[in-house]
Amino acid sequence: MKRPNPAGRQAPQGPSQRQLRAGELMRHALVDILRAQEITDPDMAGVPITLTEVRMSPDLRNATVFVEPLGGGERATIVVKALNRHHKFLRGRLGHAIDMKFTPSLKFLHDETFDEAARMSALFADPKVRQDLVAHDLKPQPPSESWKEED
Repeated sequence: MKRPNPAGRQAPQGPSQRQLRAGELMRHALVDILRAQEITDPDMAGVPITLTEVRMSPDLRNATVFVEPLGGGERATIVVKALNRHHKFLRGRLGHAIDMKFTPSLKFLHDETFDEAARMSALFADPKVRQDLVAHDLKPQPPSESWKEED
């Protein structure tokens, strides 16, 4: 049974400090493992991979690893599938590299933030949007109310 929330406090939003710390530990260890190039998969041969983030579950038993291969595009799905095929091997290597009670299970996903940033940059570069942004910047701004003295 869940404990009642004392004093009307709300549950914290987002990951805990412990999850963030464990995620960074995992990311650094996985980078070292992948840098050693111990995986001999033709789908991953010669493709530099960036591990952007590792999100840990609250119990630290599951980890979602966000990756972005250099070049992105269709190559990204191939590399993510290859990493998910080798998740047991990587988990075994990870168990020797980190000092945690449990070695988390790994799930690899393509990091969509780079694609989203490129999409937003393209939107801001659109002439219609650029015209609105330039026109907004040239408008005189009303004076701030915070500087007025009260009577």
